[in-house]
Amino acid sequence: MGKLDGKYAVVTGAAKGIGAAIARKFLAEGVEKIALLDVSAIDPRSFDESGKRAFSYICDIGNEESVRETFAKIYEDFGRIDILVNNAGITRDAMFHKMTTDQWKAVLNVDLFSVFYTCRQVINPMRQQNYGRIINIASSSIRGNIGQCNYAAAKSGIVGFTCSLAKESGRKGITANCIAPGGTNTDMYKTVPQEVLEATLKRLPYGRLAEPEEIAGAAAFLASDDASYVSGQVIFVTGGNLS
Repeated sequence: MGKLDGKYAVVTGAAKGIGAAIARKFLAEGVEKIALLDVSAIDPRSFDESGKRAFSYICDIGNEESVRETFAKIYEDFGRIDILVNNAGITRDAMFHKMTTDQWKAVLNVDLFSVFYTCRQVINPMRQQNYGRIINIASSSIRGNIGQCNYAAAKSGIVGFTCSLAKESGRKGITANCIAPGGTNTDMYKTVPQEVLEATLKRLPYGRLAEPEEIAGAAAFLASDDASYVSGQVIFVTGGNLS
């Protein structure tokens, strides 16, 4: 028996990194079906060899119409959505005095507006079924990070949005929480200059980046009934790094 037996889940940005790790963890915990969303097609059999539980949906998460159409198809295919994980995100790092309007808008659109778009698709059905788990991936960058004014603003916005949604939705059996990872071993970190990465690792208590699977464990907890009274929270998965 898994902690998520019989549940129907959606994970955005599921092709790789944290999103893929969360999807695999959910499958291991027994989800009935899971929708894997990304900007390009995903091979579901790389997640579920049976071909019966994982399904790929192409979705431009920063485009409201694309999100609306994708979720309509998921509801048609699944019948319900119990768990939504908003993981999709991008960076367009630059010092603020050099940041362009396009860099600002791109990050806010994909990282923040997408959360509004997806949650709007699930909130009324979840209210009707008196059950829902919404998990939004924020970042430890909400504390501020050099070169990431756009990213920090988007992730901070997610936190405020999630806490408000939690207060609005509790009486309908819906929890809404954030996970704020620290530096994690994903493609996003592969663009970091080596000297910057080495300096970062030196100040981390564990002396290493998190693995995506370590973030997935927190997501599985929040998605399960073990966290039925946990809502409006930000769980920092940073290996003890409090800066």
